[in-house]
Amino acid sequence: MASSKKWATTISSIASFIYFLVIILQIPLFSIPCTGGICRTPVEVTSSQLIASEVFPLFLVKALLYPGAFANAFIKNKAIPGYDNLKLYNFTNVKAADAISDLQRLEVLVGSYLSVAGAFLGLIRPGRMSLFGMLLIVWGLVREIFSSKSTSTDLIYMYPAISFALFAAFLSITRDVRRIIRCCRAPRFVKTKLI
Repeated sequence: MASSKKWATTISSIASFIYFLVIILQIPLFSIPCTGGICRTPVEVTSSQLIASEVFPLFLVKALLYPGAFANAFIKNKAIPGYDNLKLYNFTNVKAADAISDLQRLEVLVGSYLSVAGAFLGLIRPGRMSLFGMLLIVWGLVREIFSSKSTSTDLIYMYPAISFALFAAFLSITRDVRRIIRCCRAPRFVKTKLI
């Protein structure tokens, strides 16, 4: 029987890979207004902010967006979009002044950055960054929904897939998975000598 460390490492590696696929293939997790219209994934929120602030070159942002556009076209049985086509996301006319509106939803923005970075870093070494990112996104969305200041709460909601991403992010933490495995194992009976 394998040790709890091997099981935990295997489970967290698989969960990190599944989390990476959920993030990079841009499975819709939530819906929130952003600079490009309505953003449904952490990659879209991150990309719209990166394009507006002009921090990264445009080709890096396109490289981040392309796997999701490819998967979306494949699922919907449409033509595969060209690498130069950003019209799918309405990010072509985003300006730096538009990025200020995203800063009002700071938890979702920071959570999206952490989720995307955690997805990539989780392939190298699984850690807590992806879980913190998902928790920040959920907290920001719940706060935005229940906030009386928000006028567009009908545009803000969470898809059921966010719970799957949150669960995968939790299972990517090796130390916590190891504790769960230890708790679930049947206790071993120790033979005692009678004197």
